[in-house]
Amino acid sequence: MSSKTITPRLVGLDLAVGTDKSAVIRELAGRVVAEGRATDADALFEDAWAREQKDETGLPGGIAIPHAKSTAVTTPSLAFARLKPGVDFGASDGPADLVFLIAAPADAAEAHLAVLSKLARSLMLDEFTAGLRAATTPEEVVALVDEAIGEAESEEVAEAEAASRPAPASPPAGDTAPGADRTTPDALLVDGRPARIVAVTSCATGIAHTFMAADALTAAGAKSGIDLVVEPQGSSGYKALPQSVIDAADAVIFANDVDVREEARFAGKPVVRTGVKSGIERPGDLIAEAVAVAADPNGARVTTGGASAQAAAPQDASWGRRIQRILLTGVSYMIPFVAGGGLLIAISFLPFLGGYGIALAHGTDGVNNAVYTLQHYAIWNLPPEGLGYYLGAIAFEIGSVSLGFLVPALAGYIAFAIADRPGIAPGFVAGAIAVFMNAGFLGGLIGGLLAGFAAWLIGRPAVPRWLRGLMPVVIIPLGASIIASGLMLLILGAPIAWLMTQLTGFLNGLSGAGAIVLGVILGLMMCFDLGGPINKVAYAFAVAGLAQQTDASFQIMAAVMIAGMVPPLGMALASTVLYRRGFTQVERENGAAAWLLGASFISEGAIPFAAADPLRVIPANLVGGAVAGGLAMAFGVESRAPHGGVFVFFAIDPIWGFLLALAAGTVVTAFVVVALKRFAAPNRSAAIGAEDAVDEAEPALV
Repeated sequence: MSSKTITPRLVGLDLAVGTDKSAVIRELAGRVVAEGRATDADALFEDAWAREQKDETGLPGGIAIPHAKSTAVTTPSLAFARLKPGVDFGASDGPADLVFLIAAPADAAEAHLAVLSKLARSLMLDEFTAGLRAATTPEEVVALVDEAIGEAESEEVAEAEAASRPAPASPPAGDTAPGADRTTPDALLVDGRPARIVAVTSCATGIAHTFMAADALTAAGAKSGIDLVVEPQGSSGYKALPQSVIDAADAVIFANDVDVREEARFAGKPVVRTGVKSGIERPGDLIAEAVAVAADPNGARVTTGGASAQAAAPQDASWGRRIQRILLTGVSYMIPFVAGGGLLIAISFLPFLGGYGIALAHGTDGVNNAVYTLQHYAIWNLPPEGLGYYLGAIAFEIGSVSLGFLVPALAGYIAFAIADRPGIAPGFVAGAIAVFMNAGFLGGLIGGLLAGFAAWLIGRPAVPRWLRGLMPVVIIPLGASIIASGLMLLILGAPIAWLMTQLTGFLNGLSGAGAIVLGVILGLMMCFDLGGPINKVAYAFAVAGLAQQTDASFQIMAAVMIAGMVPPLGMALASTVLYRRGFTQVERENGAAAWLLGASFISEGAIPFAAADPLRVIPANLVGGAVAGGLAMAFGVESRAPHGGVFVFFAIDPIWGFLLALAAGTVVTAFVVVALKRFAAPNRSAAIGAEDAVDEAEPALV
């Protein structure tokens, strides 16, 4: 097998594959596998398709660059198709006729990623794309690409091959090469001189869009006659711009799909934020916007603290979307406090430690004793005087203290998501005030938002250089703490505490049909988006209730956990036992792993199935989740642990109700998805290959 990144067998000229871009990606993935550079065409396709679903890879000029890092890839590769007719990959100017599949191993070395990135940059050159369109053989395409990525055997060979190829079409009139002398338009002048702009580009994989956006911005800057320097932050690393260049810049452009690394370097600079594709498709507009925001005293600025979920959101994102990102950030940071504390409390309930009665009976045993002061806690004694009882009391104390951070951590990291590090302290303080006033998690949520936005607003104004060092460590935390905690104490805390009291009373009073309906709703929420925003809302509601230590809160936690286990277990049962021939080989392998993921309460184990077949998998998950959640509440199942699935059986009561509700939901999900696959759409996906065709001889339920 050749060590080169592209070979003639990876090239297809004037292919007609229909109008579906998935067929193009599948065709190129098949070529990579046929060349011995990947082990599984379906897996490579799924990885590239998942990337395509996040953000379409079509670019202006009839170009598309589907790409992915994949465990199926063994050798970094480029596969190329010149299409007739072109296929729509989502570009603003129409279908693409030049398509490169960039396939990188999941653990690709930096040198390999750099090679693949060179191709992405070459696609911004008119002479390169013209050569691809004029090539008559796969060998000519390989020579062009080798030269672009630095793999040509020698300059002489490259020159000879270039001489044998038709001359590329001339670039359009007026589209001069980057670096050509230009007169800077008045609109791009700052204080009578050409604007100085710095930019940062990055994308999810850091292979293609990152560098194409960098080159597009650089070329547009040269064409406009301004001073523009770009820092591409790719997977192969990045070279940080000199701080002197950043300090001298009038504005900064962040064209990113992921967080900017070391954003604090740009603190106080006027900023334009957008997605990385905008850097490729409209670099000139971004430059004009950057110059405009530099001249606007009220324009957006990079916050003193650096990056945050609120600041990192594209400027065209809705406020609803921004708030969602902020709240989910707070929940994700809160969960470790809850998981650790909840599991420790659950461990303290083990019979050979304290049992459930330890919550009321241990008194000060876990506080006023140390191992060297023990007197009557002999290991052979039974509770409440055995060493096990003492260790249970210790576990209960640690767990209780950890759970006590639930609301402050939620508030602190909500504020962090808005204002970065300067928001953490005022957020934690606001959360502690919410606890002090019995305002619960709702008070913490509101306090975190108040603290975050207060810190963000305080950090927005430009301040003298001598004051910048004090802003994130003294001025912002002090001012935001006064504003947020003051509002909580003086105005908001008491009404929120009353509302939480009413909500708690309502939940504690649920019984019979009302509790079952709640279980059904929670089950639907847990199974709809499998770790997404709706799932996290249901989970956050359950874990926040654990701090109440009531029967209702334990039942809600059990319903949420059981429902969240159903999708991966249902898919595992369907794909590995009931209807193997209805799933691809890759899906059956995912199904084998989903048994353990589901048993551990990791709902994301069902995502590969939902991504491949959402119209049949998601409804099946919803039906099974609703059944499981409703039965859990009907049986009165309680869970004192916030996570762990079957592995925290000791914290679940009654265990028979837990297992019965889980089994019912799993079986319902499996049979519904099998029925939908067999009868709702009898023609199976083309993704099921020859290996699956052999399985047709199997019985229907094997």
